[in-house]
Amino acid sequence: MITPELGRYLTELSRDTGRQIGIVLNRKGIVVTVIVGTEREIVIPVLPDYPLGKKRLRGIRCIHTHLKDEPLSQDDLTDLALLRLDLMAAVGVLQNGLPGNIYISHLLPVNQDDKVLTILPSQSFHKLDIDCNGLVSALEREMGRYLVRDVEDRRERAILVSVSRDSRTDQEESLNELKELARSADVVVLDAILQRPKEINPKYLLGMGRLKDLIITALQKDATIIIFDQELTPVQVREIGNITELKVIDRTQLILDIFAGRAHSRDGKVQVELAQMKYRLSRLTGKGTALSRLAGGIGGRGPGEMKLEIDRRKTKDRINYLEKRLRHLSRGRHERKRRRAEKGIPIISIVGYTNAGKSTLLNTLTRSSTAVEDLLFATLDTASRRLRFPHEREAVITDTVGFIRQMPGDLLTAFRATLEAMEDADLLIHLVDMSSPVFEKQVKVVEQVLEEIGLQRIPRILVFNKDDLVPRDVSANICRRYDAISISALRPKTLLRLIRLLDERLWPTEKREIRSASGQ
Repeated sequence: MITPELGRYLTELSRDTGRQIGIVLNRKGIVVTVIVGTEREIVIPVLPDYPLGKKRLRGIRCIHTHLKDEPLSQDDLTDLALLRLDLMAAVGVLQNGLPGNIYISHLLPVNQDDKVLTILPSQSFHKLDIDCNGLVSALEREMGRYLVRDVEDRRERAILVSVSRDSRTDQEESLNELKELARSADVVVLDAILQRPKEINPKYLLGMGRLKDLIITALQKDATIIIFDQELTPVQVREIGNITELKVIDRTQLILDIFAGRAHSRDGKVQVELAQMKYRLSRLTGKGTALSRLAGGIGGRGPGEMKLEIDRRKTKDRINYLEKRLRHLSRGRHERKRRRAEKGIPIISIVGYTNAGKSTLLNTLTRSSTAVEDLLFATLDTASRRLRFPHEREAVITDTVGFIRQMPGDLLTAFRATLEAMEDADLLIHLVDMSSPVFEKQVKVVEQVLEEIGLQRIPRILVFNKDDLVPRDVSANICRRYDAISISALRPKTLLRLIRLLDERLWPTEKREIRSASGQ
């Protein structure tokens, strides 16, 4: 682990300076860096040549002195776990400057007791006899045996975290929805953690101790990303990033990533990129890359600030370009809208919570083949089809992007094509998944979003979907309570009542004339 001569040299230097002295060695025994700390602690600096990557351990060990010959501190053990070091050791300094006892700790493979590390019995430094590389190799082999995932699986592996003071029911519902969002993004969820602190930490969202425990848990479970259910501020993103090398994103970033992967039309791609750029602009900061608990981020002066300003300027230029593209595409949509208005063709828009079955309903009504999946935000691009009614009448029916709680504001602003399609509508079909245990809250979310974007003035029909998954008496009671109708978008026969209702709403005058003529 360390030669006797080097150990004695460290303890004598430590006694003479009154400071802890540390060294970091790689597996070849080469000293990578020397650390001069304070009387009580050392700070492990940035070591870019030894990233964690896909390895179980980082490939370096830290050995430092303790002036009072005391055991490893809690901070030492935390650094060992956070940084995935091969070993952490402390050599006690005797009054004459010679090495005293040595205290060693190393990580453990996954075990039934959920122990992260073990502390070896202390012993005299000069009696130490340990095959360091042999021990580390055995540890890595044992850790590899517990690797149950397919090594060919390139998907992200996530720990989901919710930190909130809302009611526990609301928090659990939101966390379950985050799991579905992760599934839509093709992310493997390893664990979901729910925290209910007395106070929200403005810097780390949750306390430093709990955050470190969370990161250690994520590393032990071989996670590659931590996803927070709450929107993180730029400061929180930076500070959490200073502590861990794992990717850290929030709910908003996850939704934007889903949109980026599922937008296919020109409009959709431009809108998603614009939303991403606006979201990232406020989060362009110098990210700290220090490994240890006390190491700060990169300073705000000099070349770092220049690079930051360049990035911001490029981002703003890109935002301006994308906004011009959207205005250009919008002119084409207005022209198509004008032609439809001249022909007097009414427009119906299907709105609702994501995964309520809007695309399925469009396909069944118009016998089309829009892509459908049982995922949140499975389809994003606006799809318009002709819907034929009796008496040689027709309308344009449009499938729009679904809504969700905590919908990113930049996303709503960017998705102008979808909003414009709804603004042009003569009638809205508010589709609700009645099989969802939280459908009442979903109805409120959609109504709230419609009000926020100024579409509450457009007439709408409330339609409950998936009534084949709900007992008939329950479905009837829900429809009476909401003055709505129920359907199954997969069963065309259940749509006859909806078609008649749409016909009456779109051409009410003609209906009265027909009834009057039949009465005479």
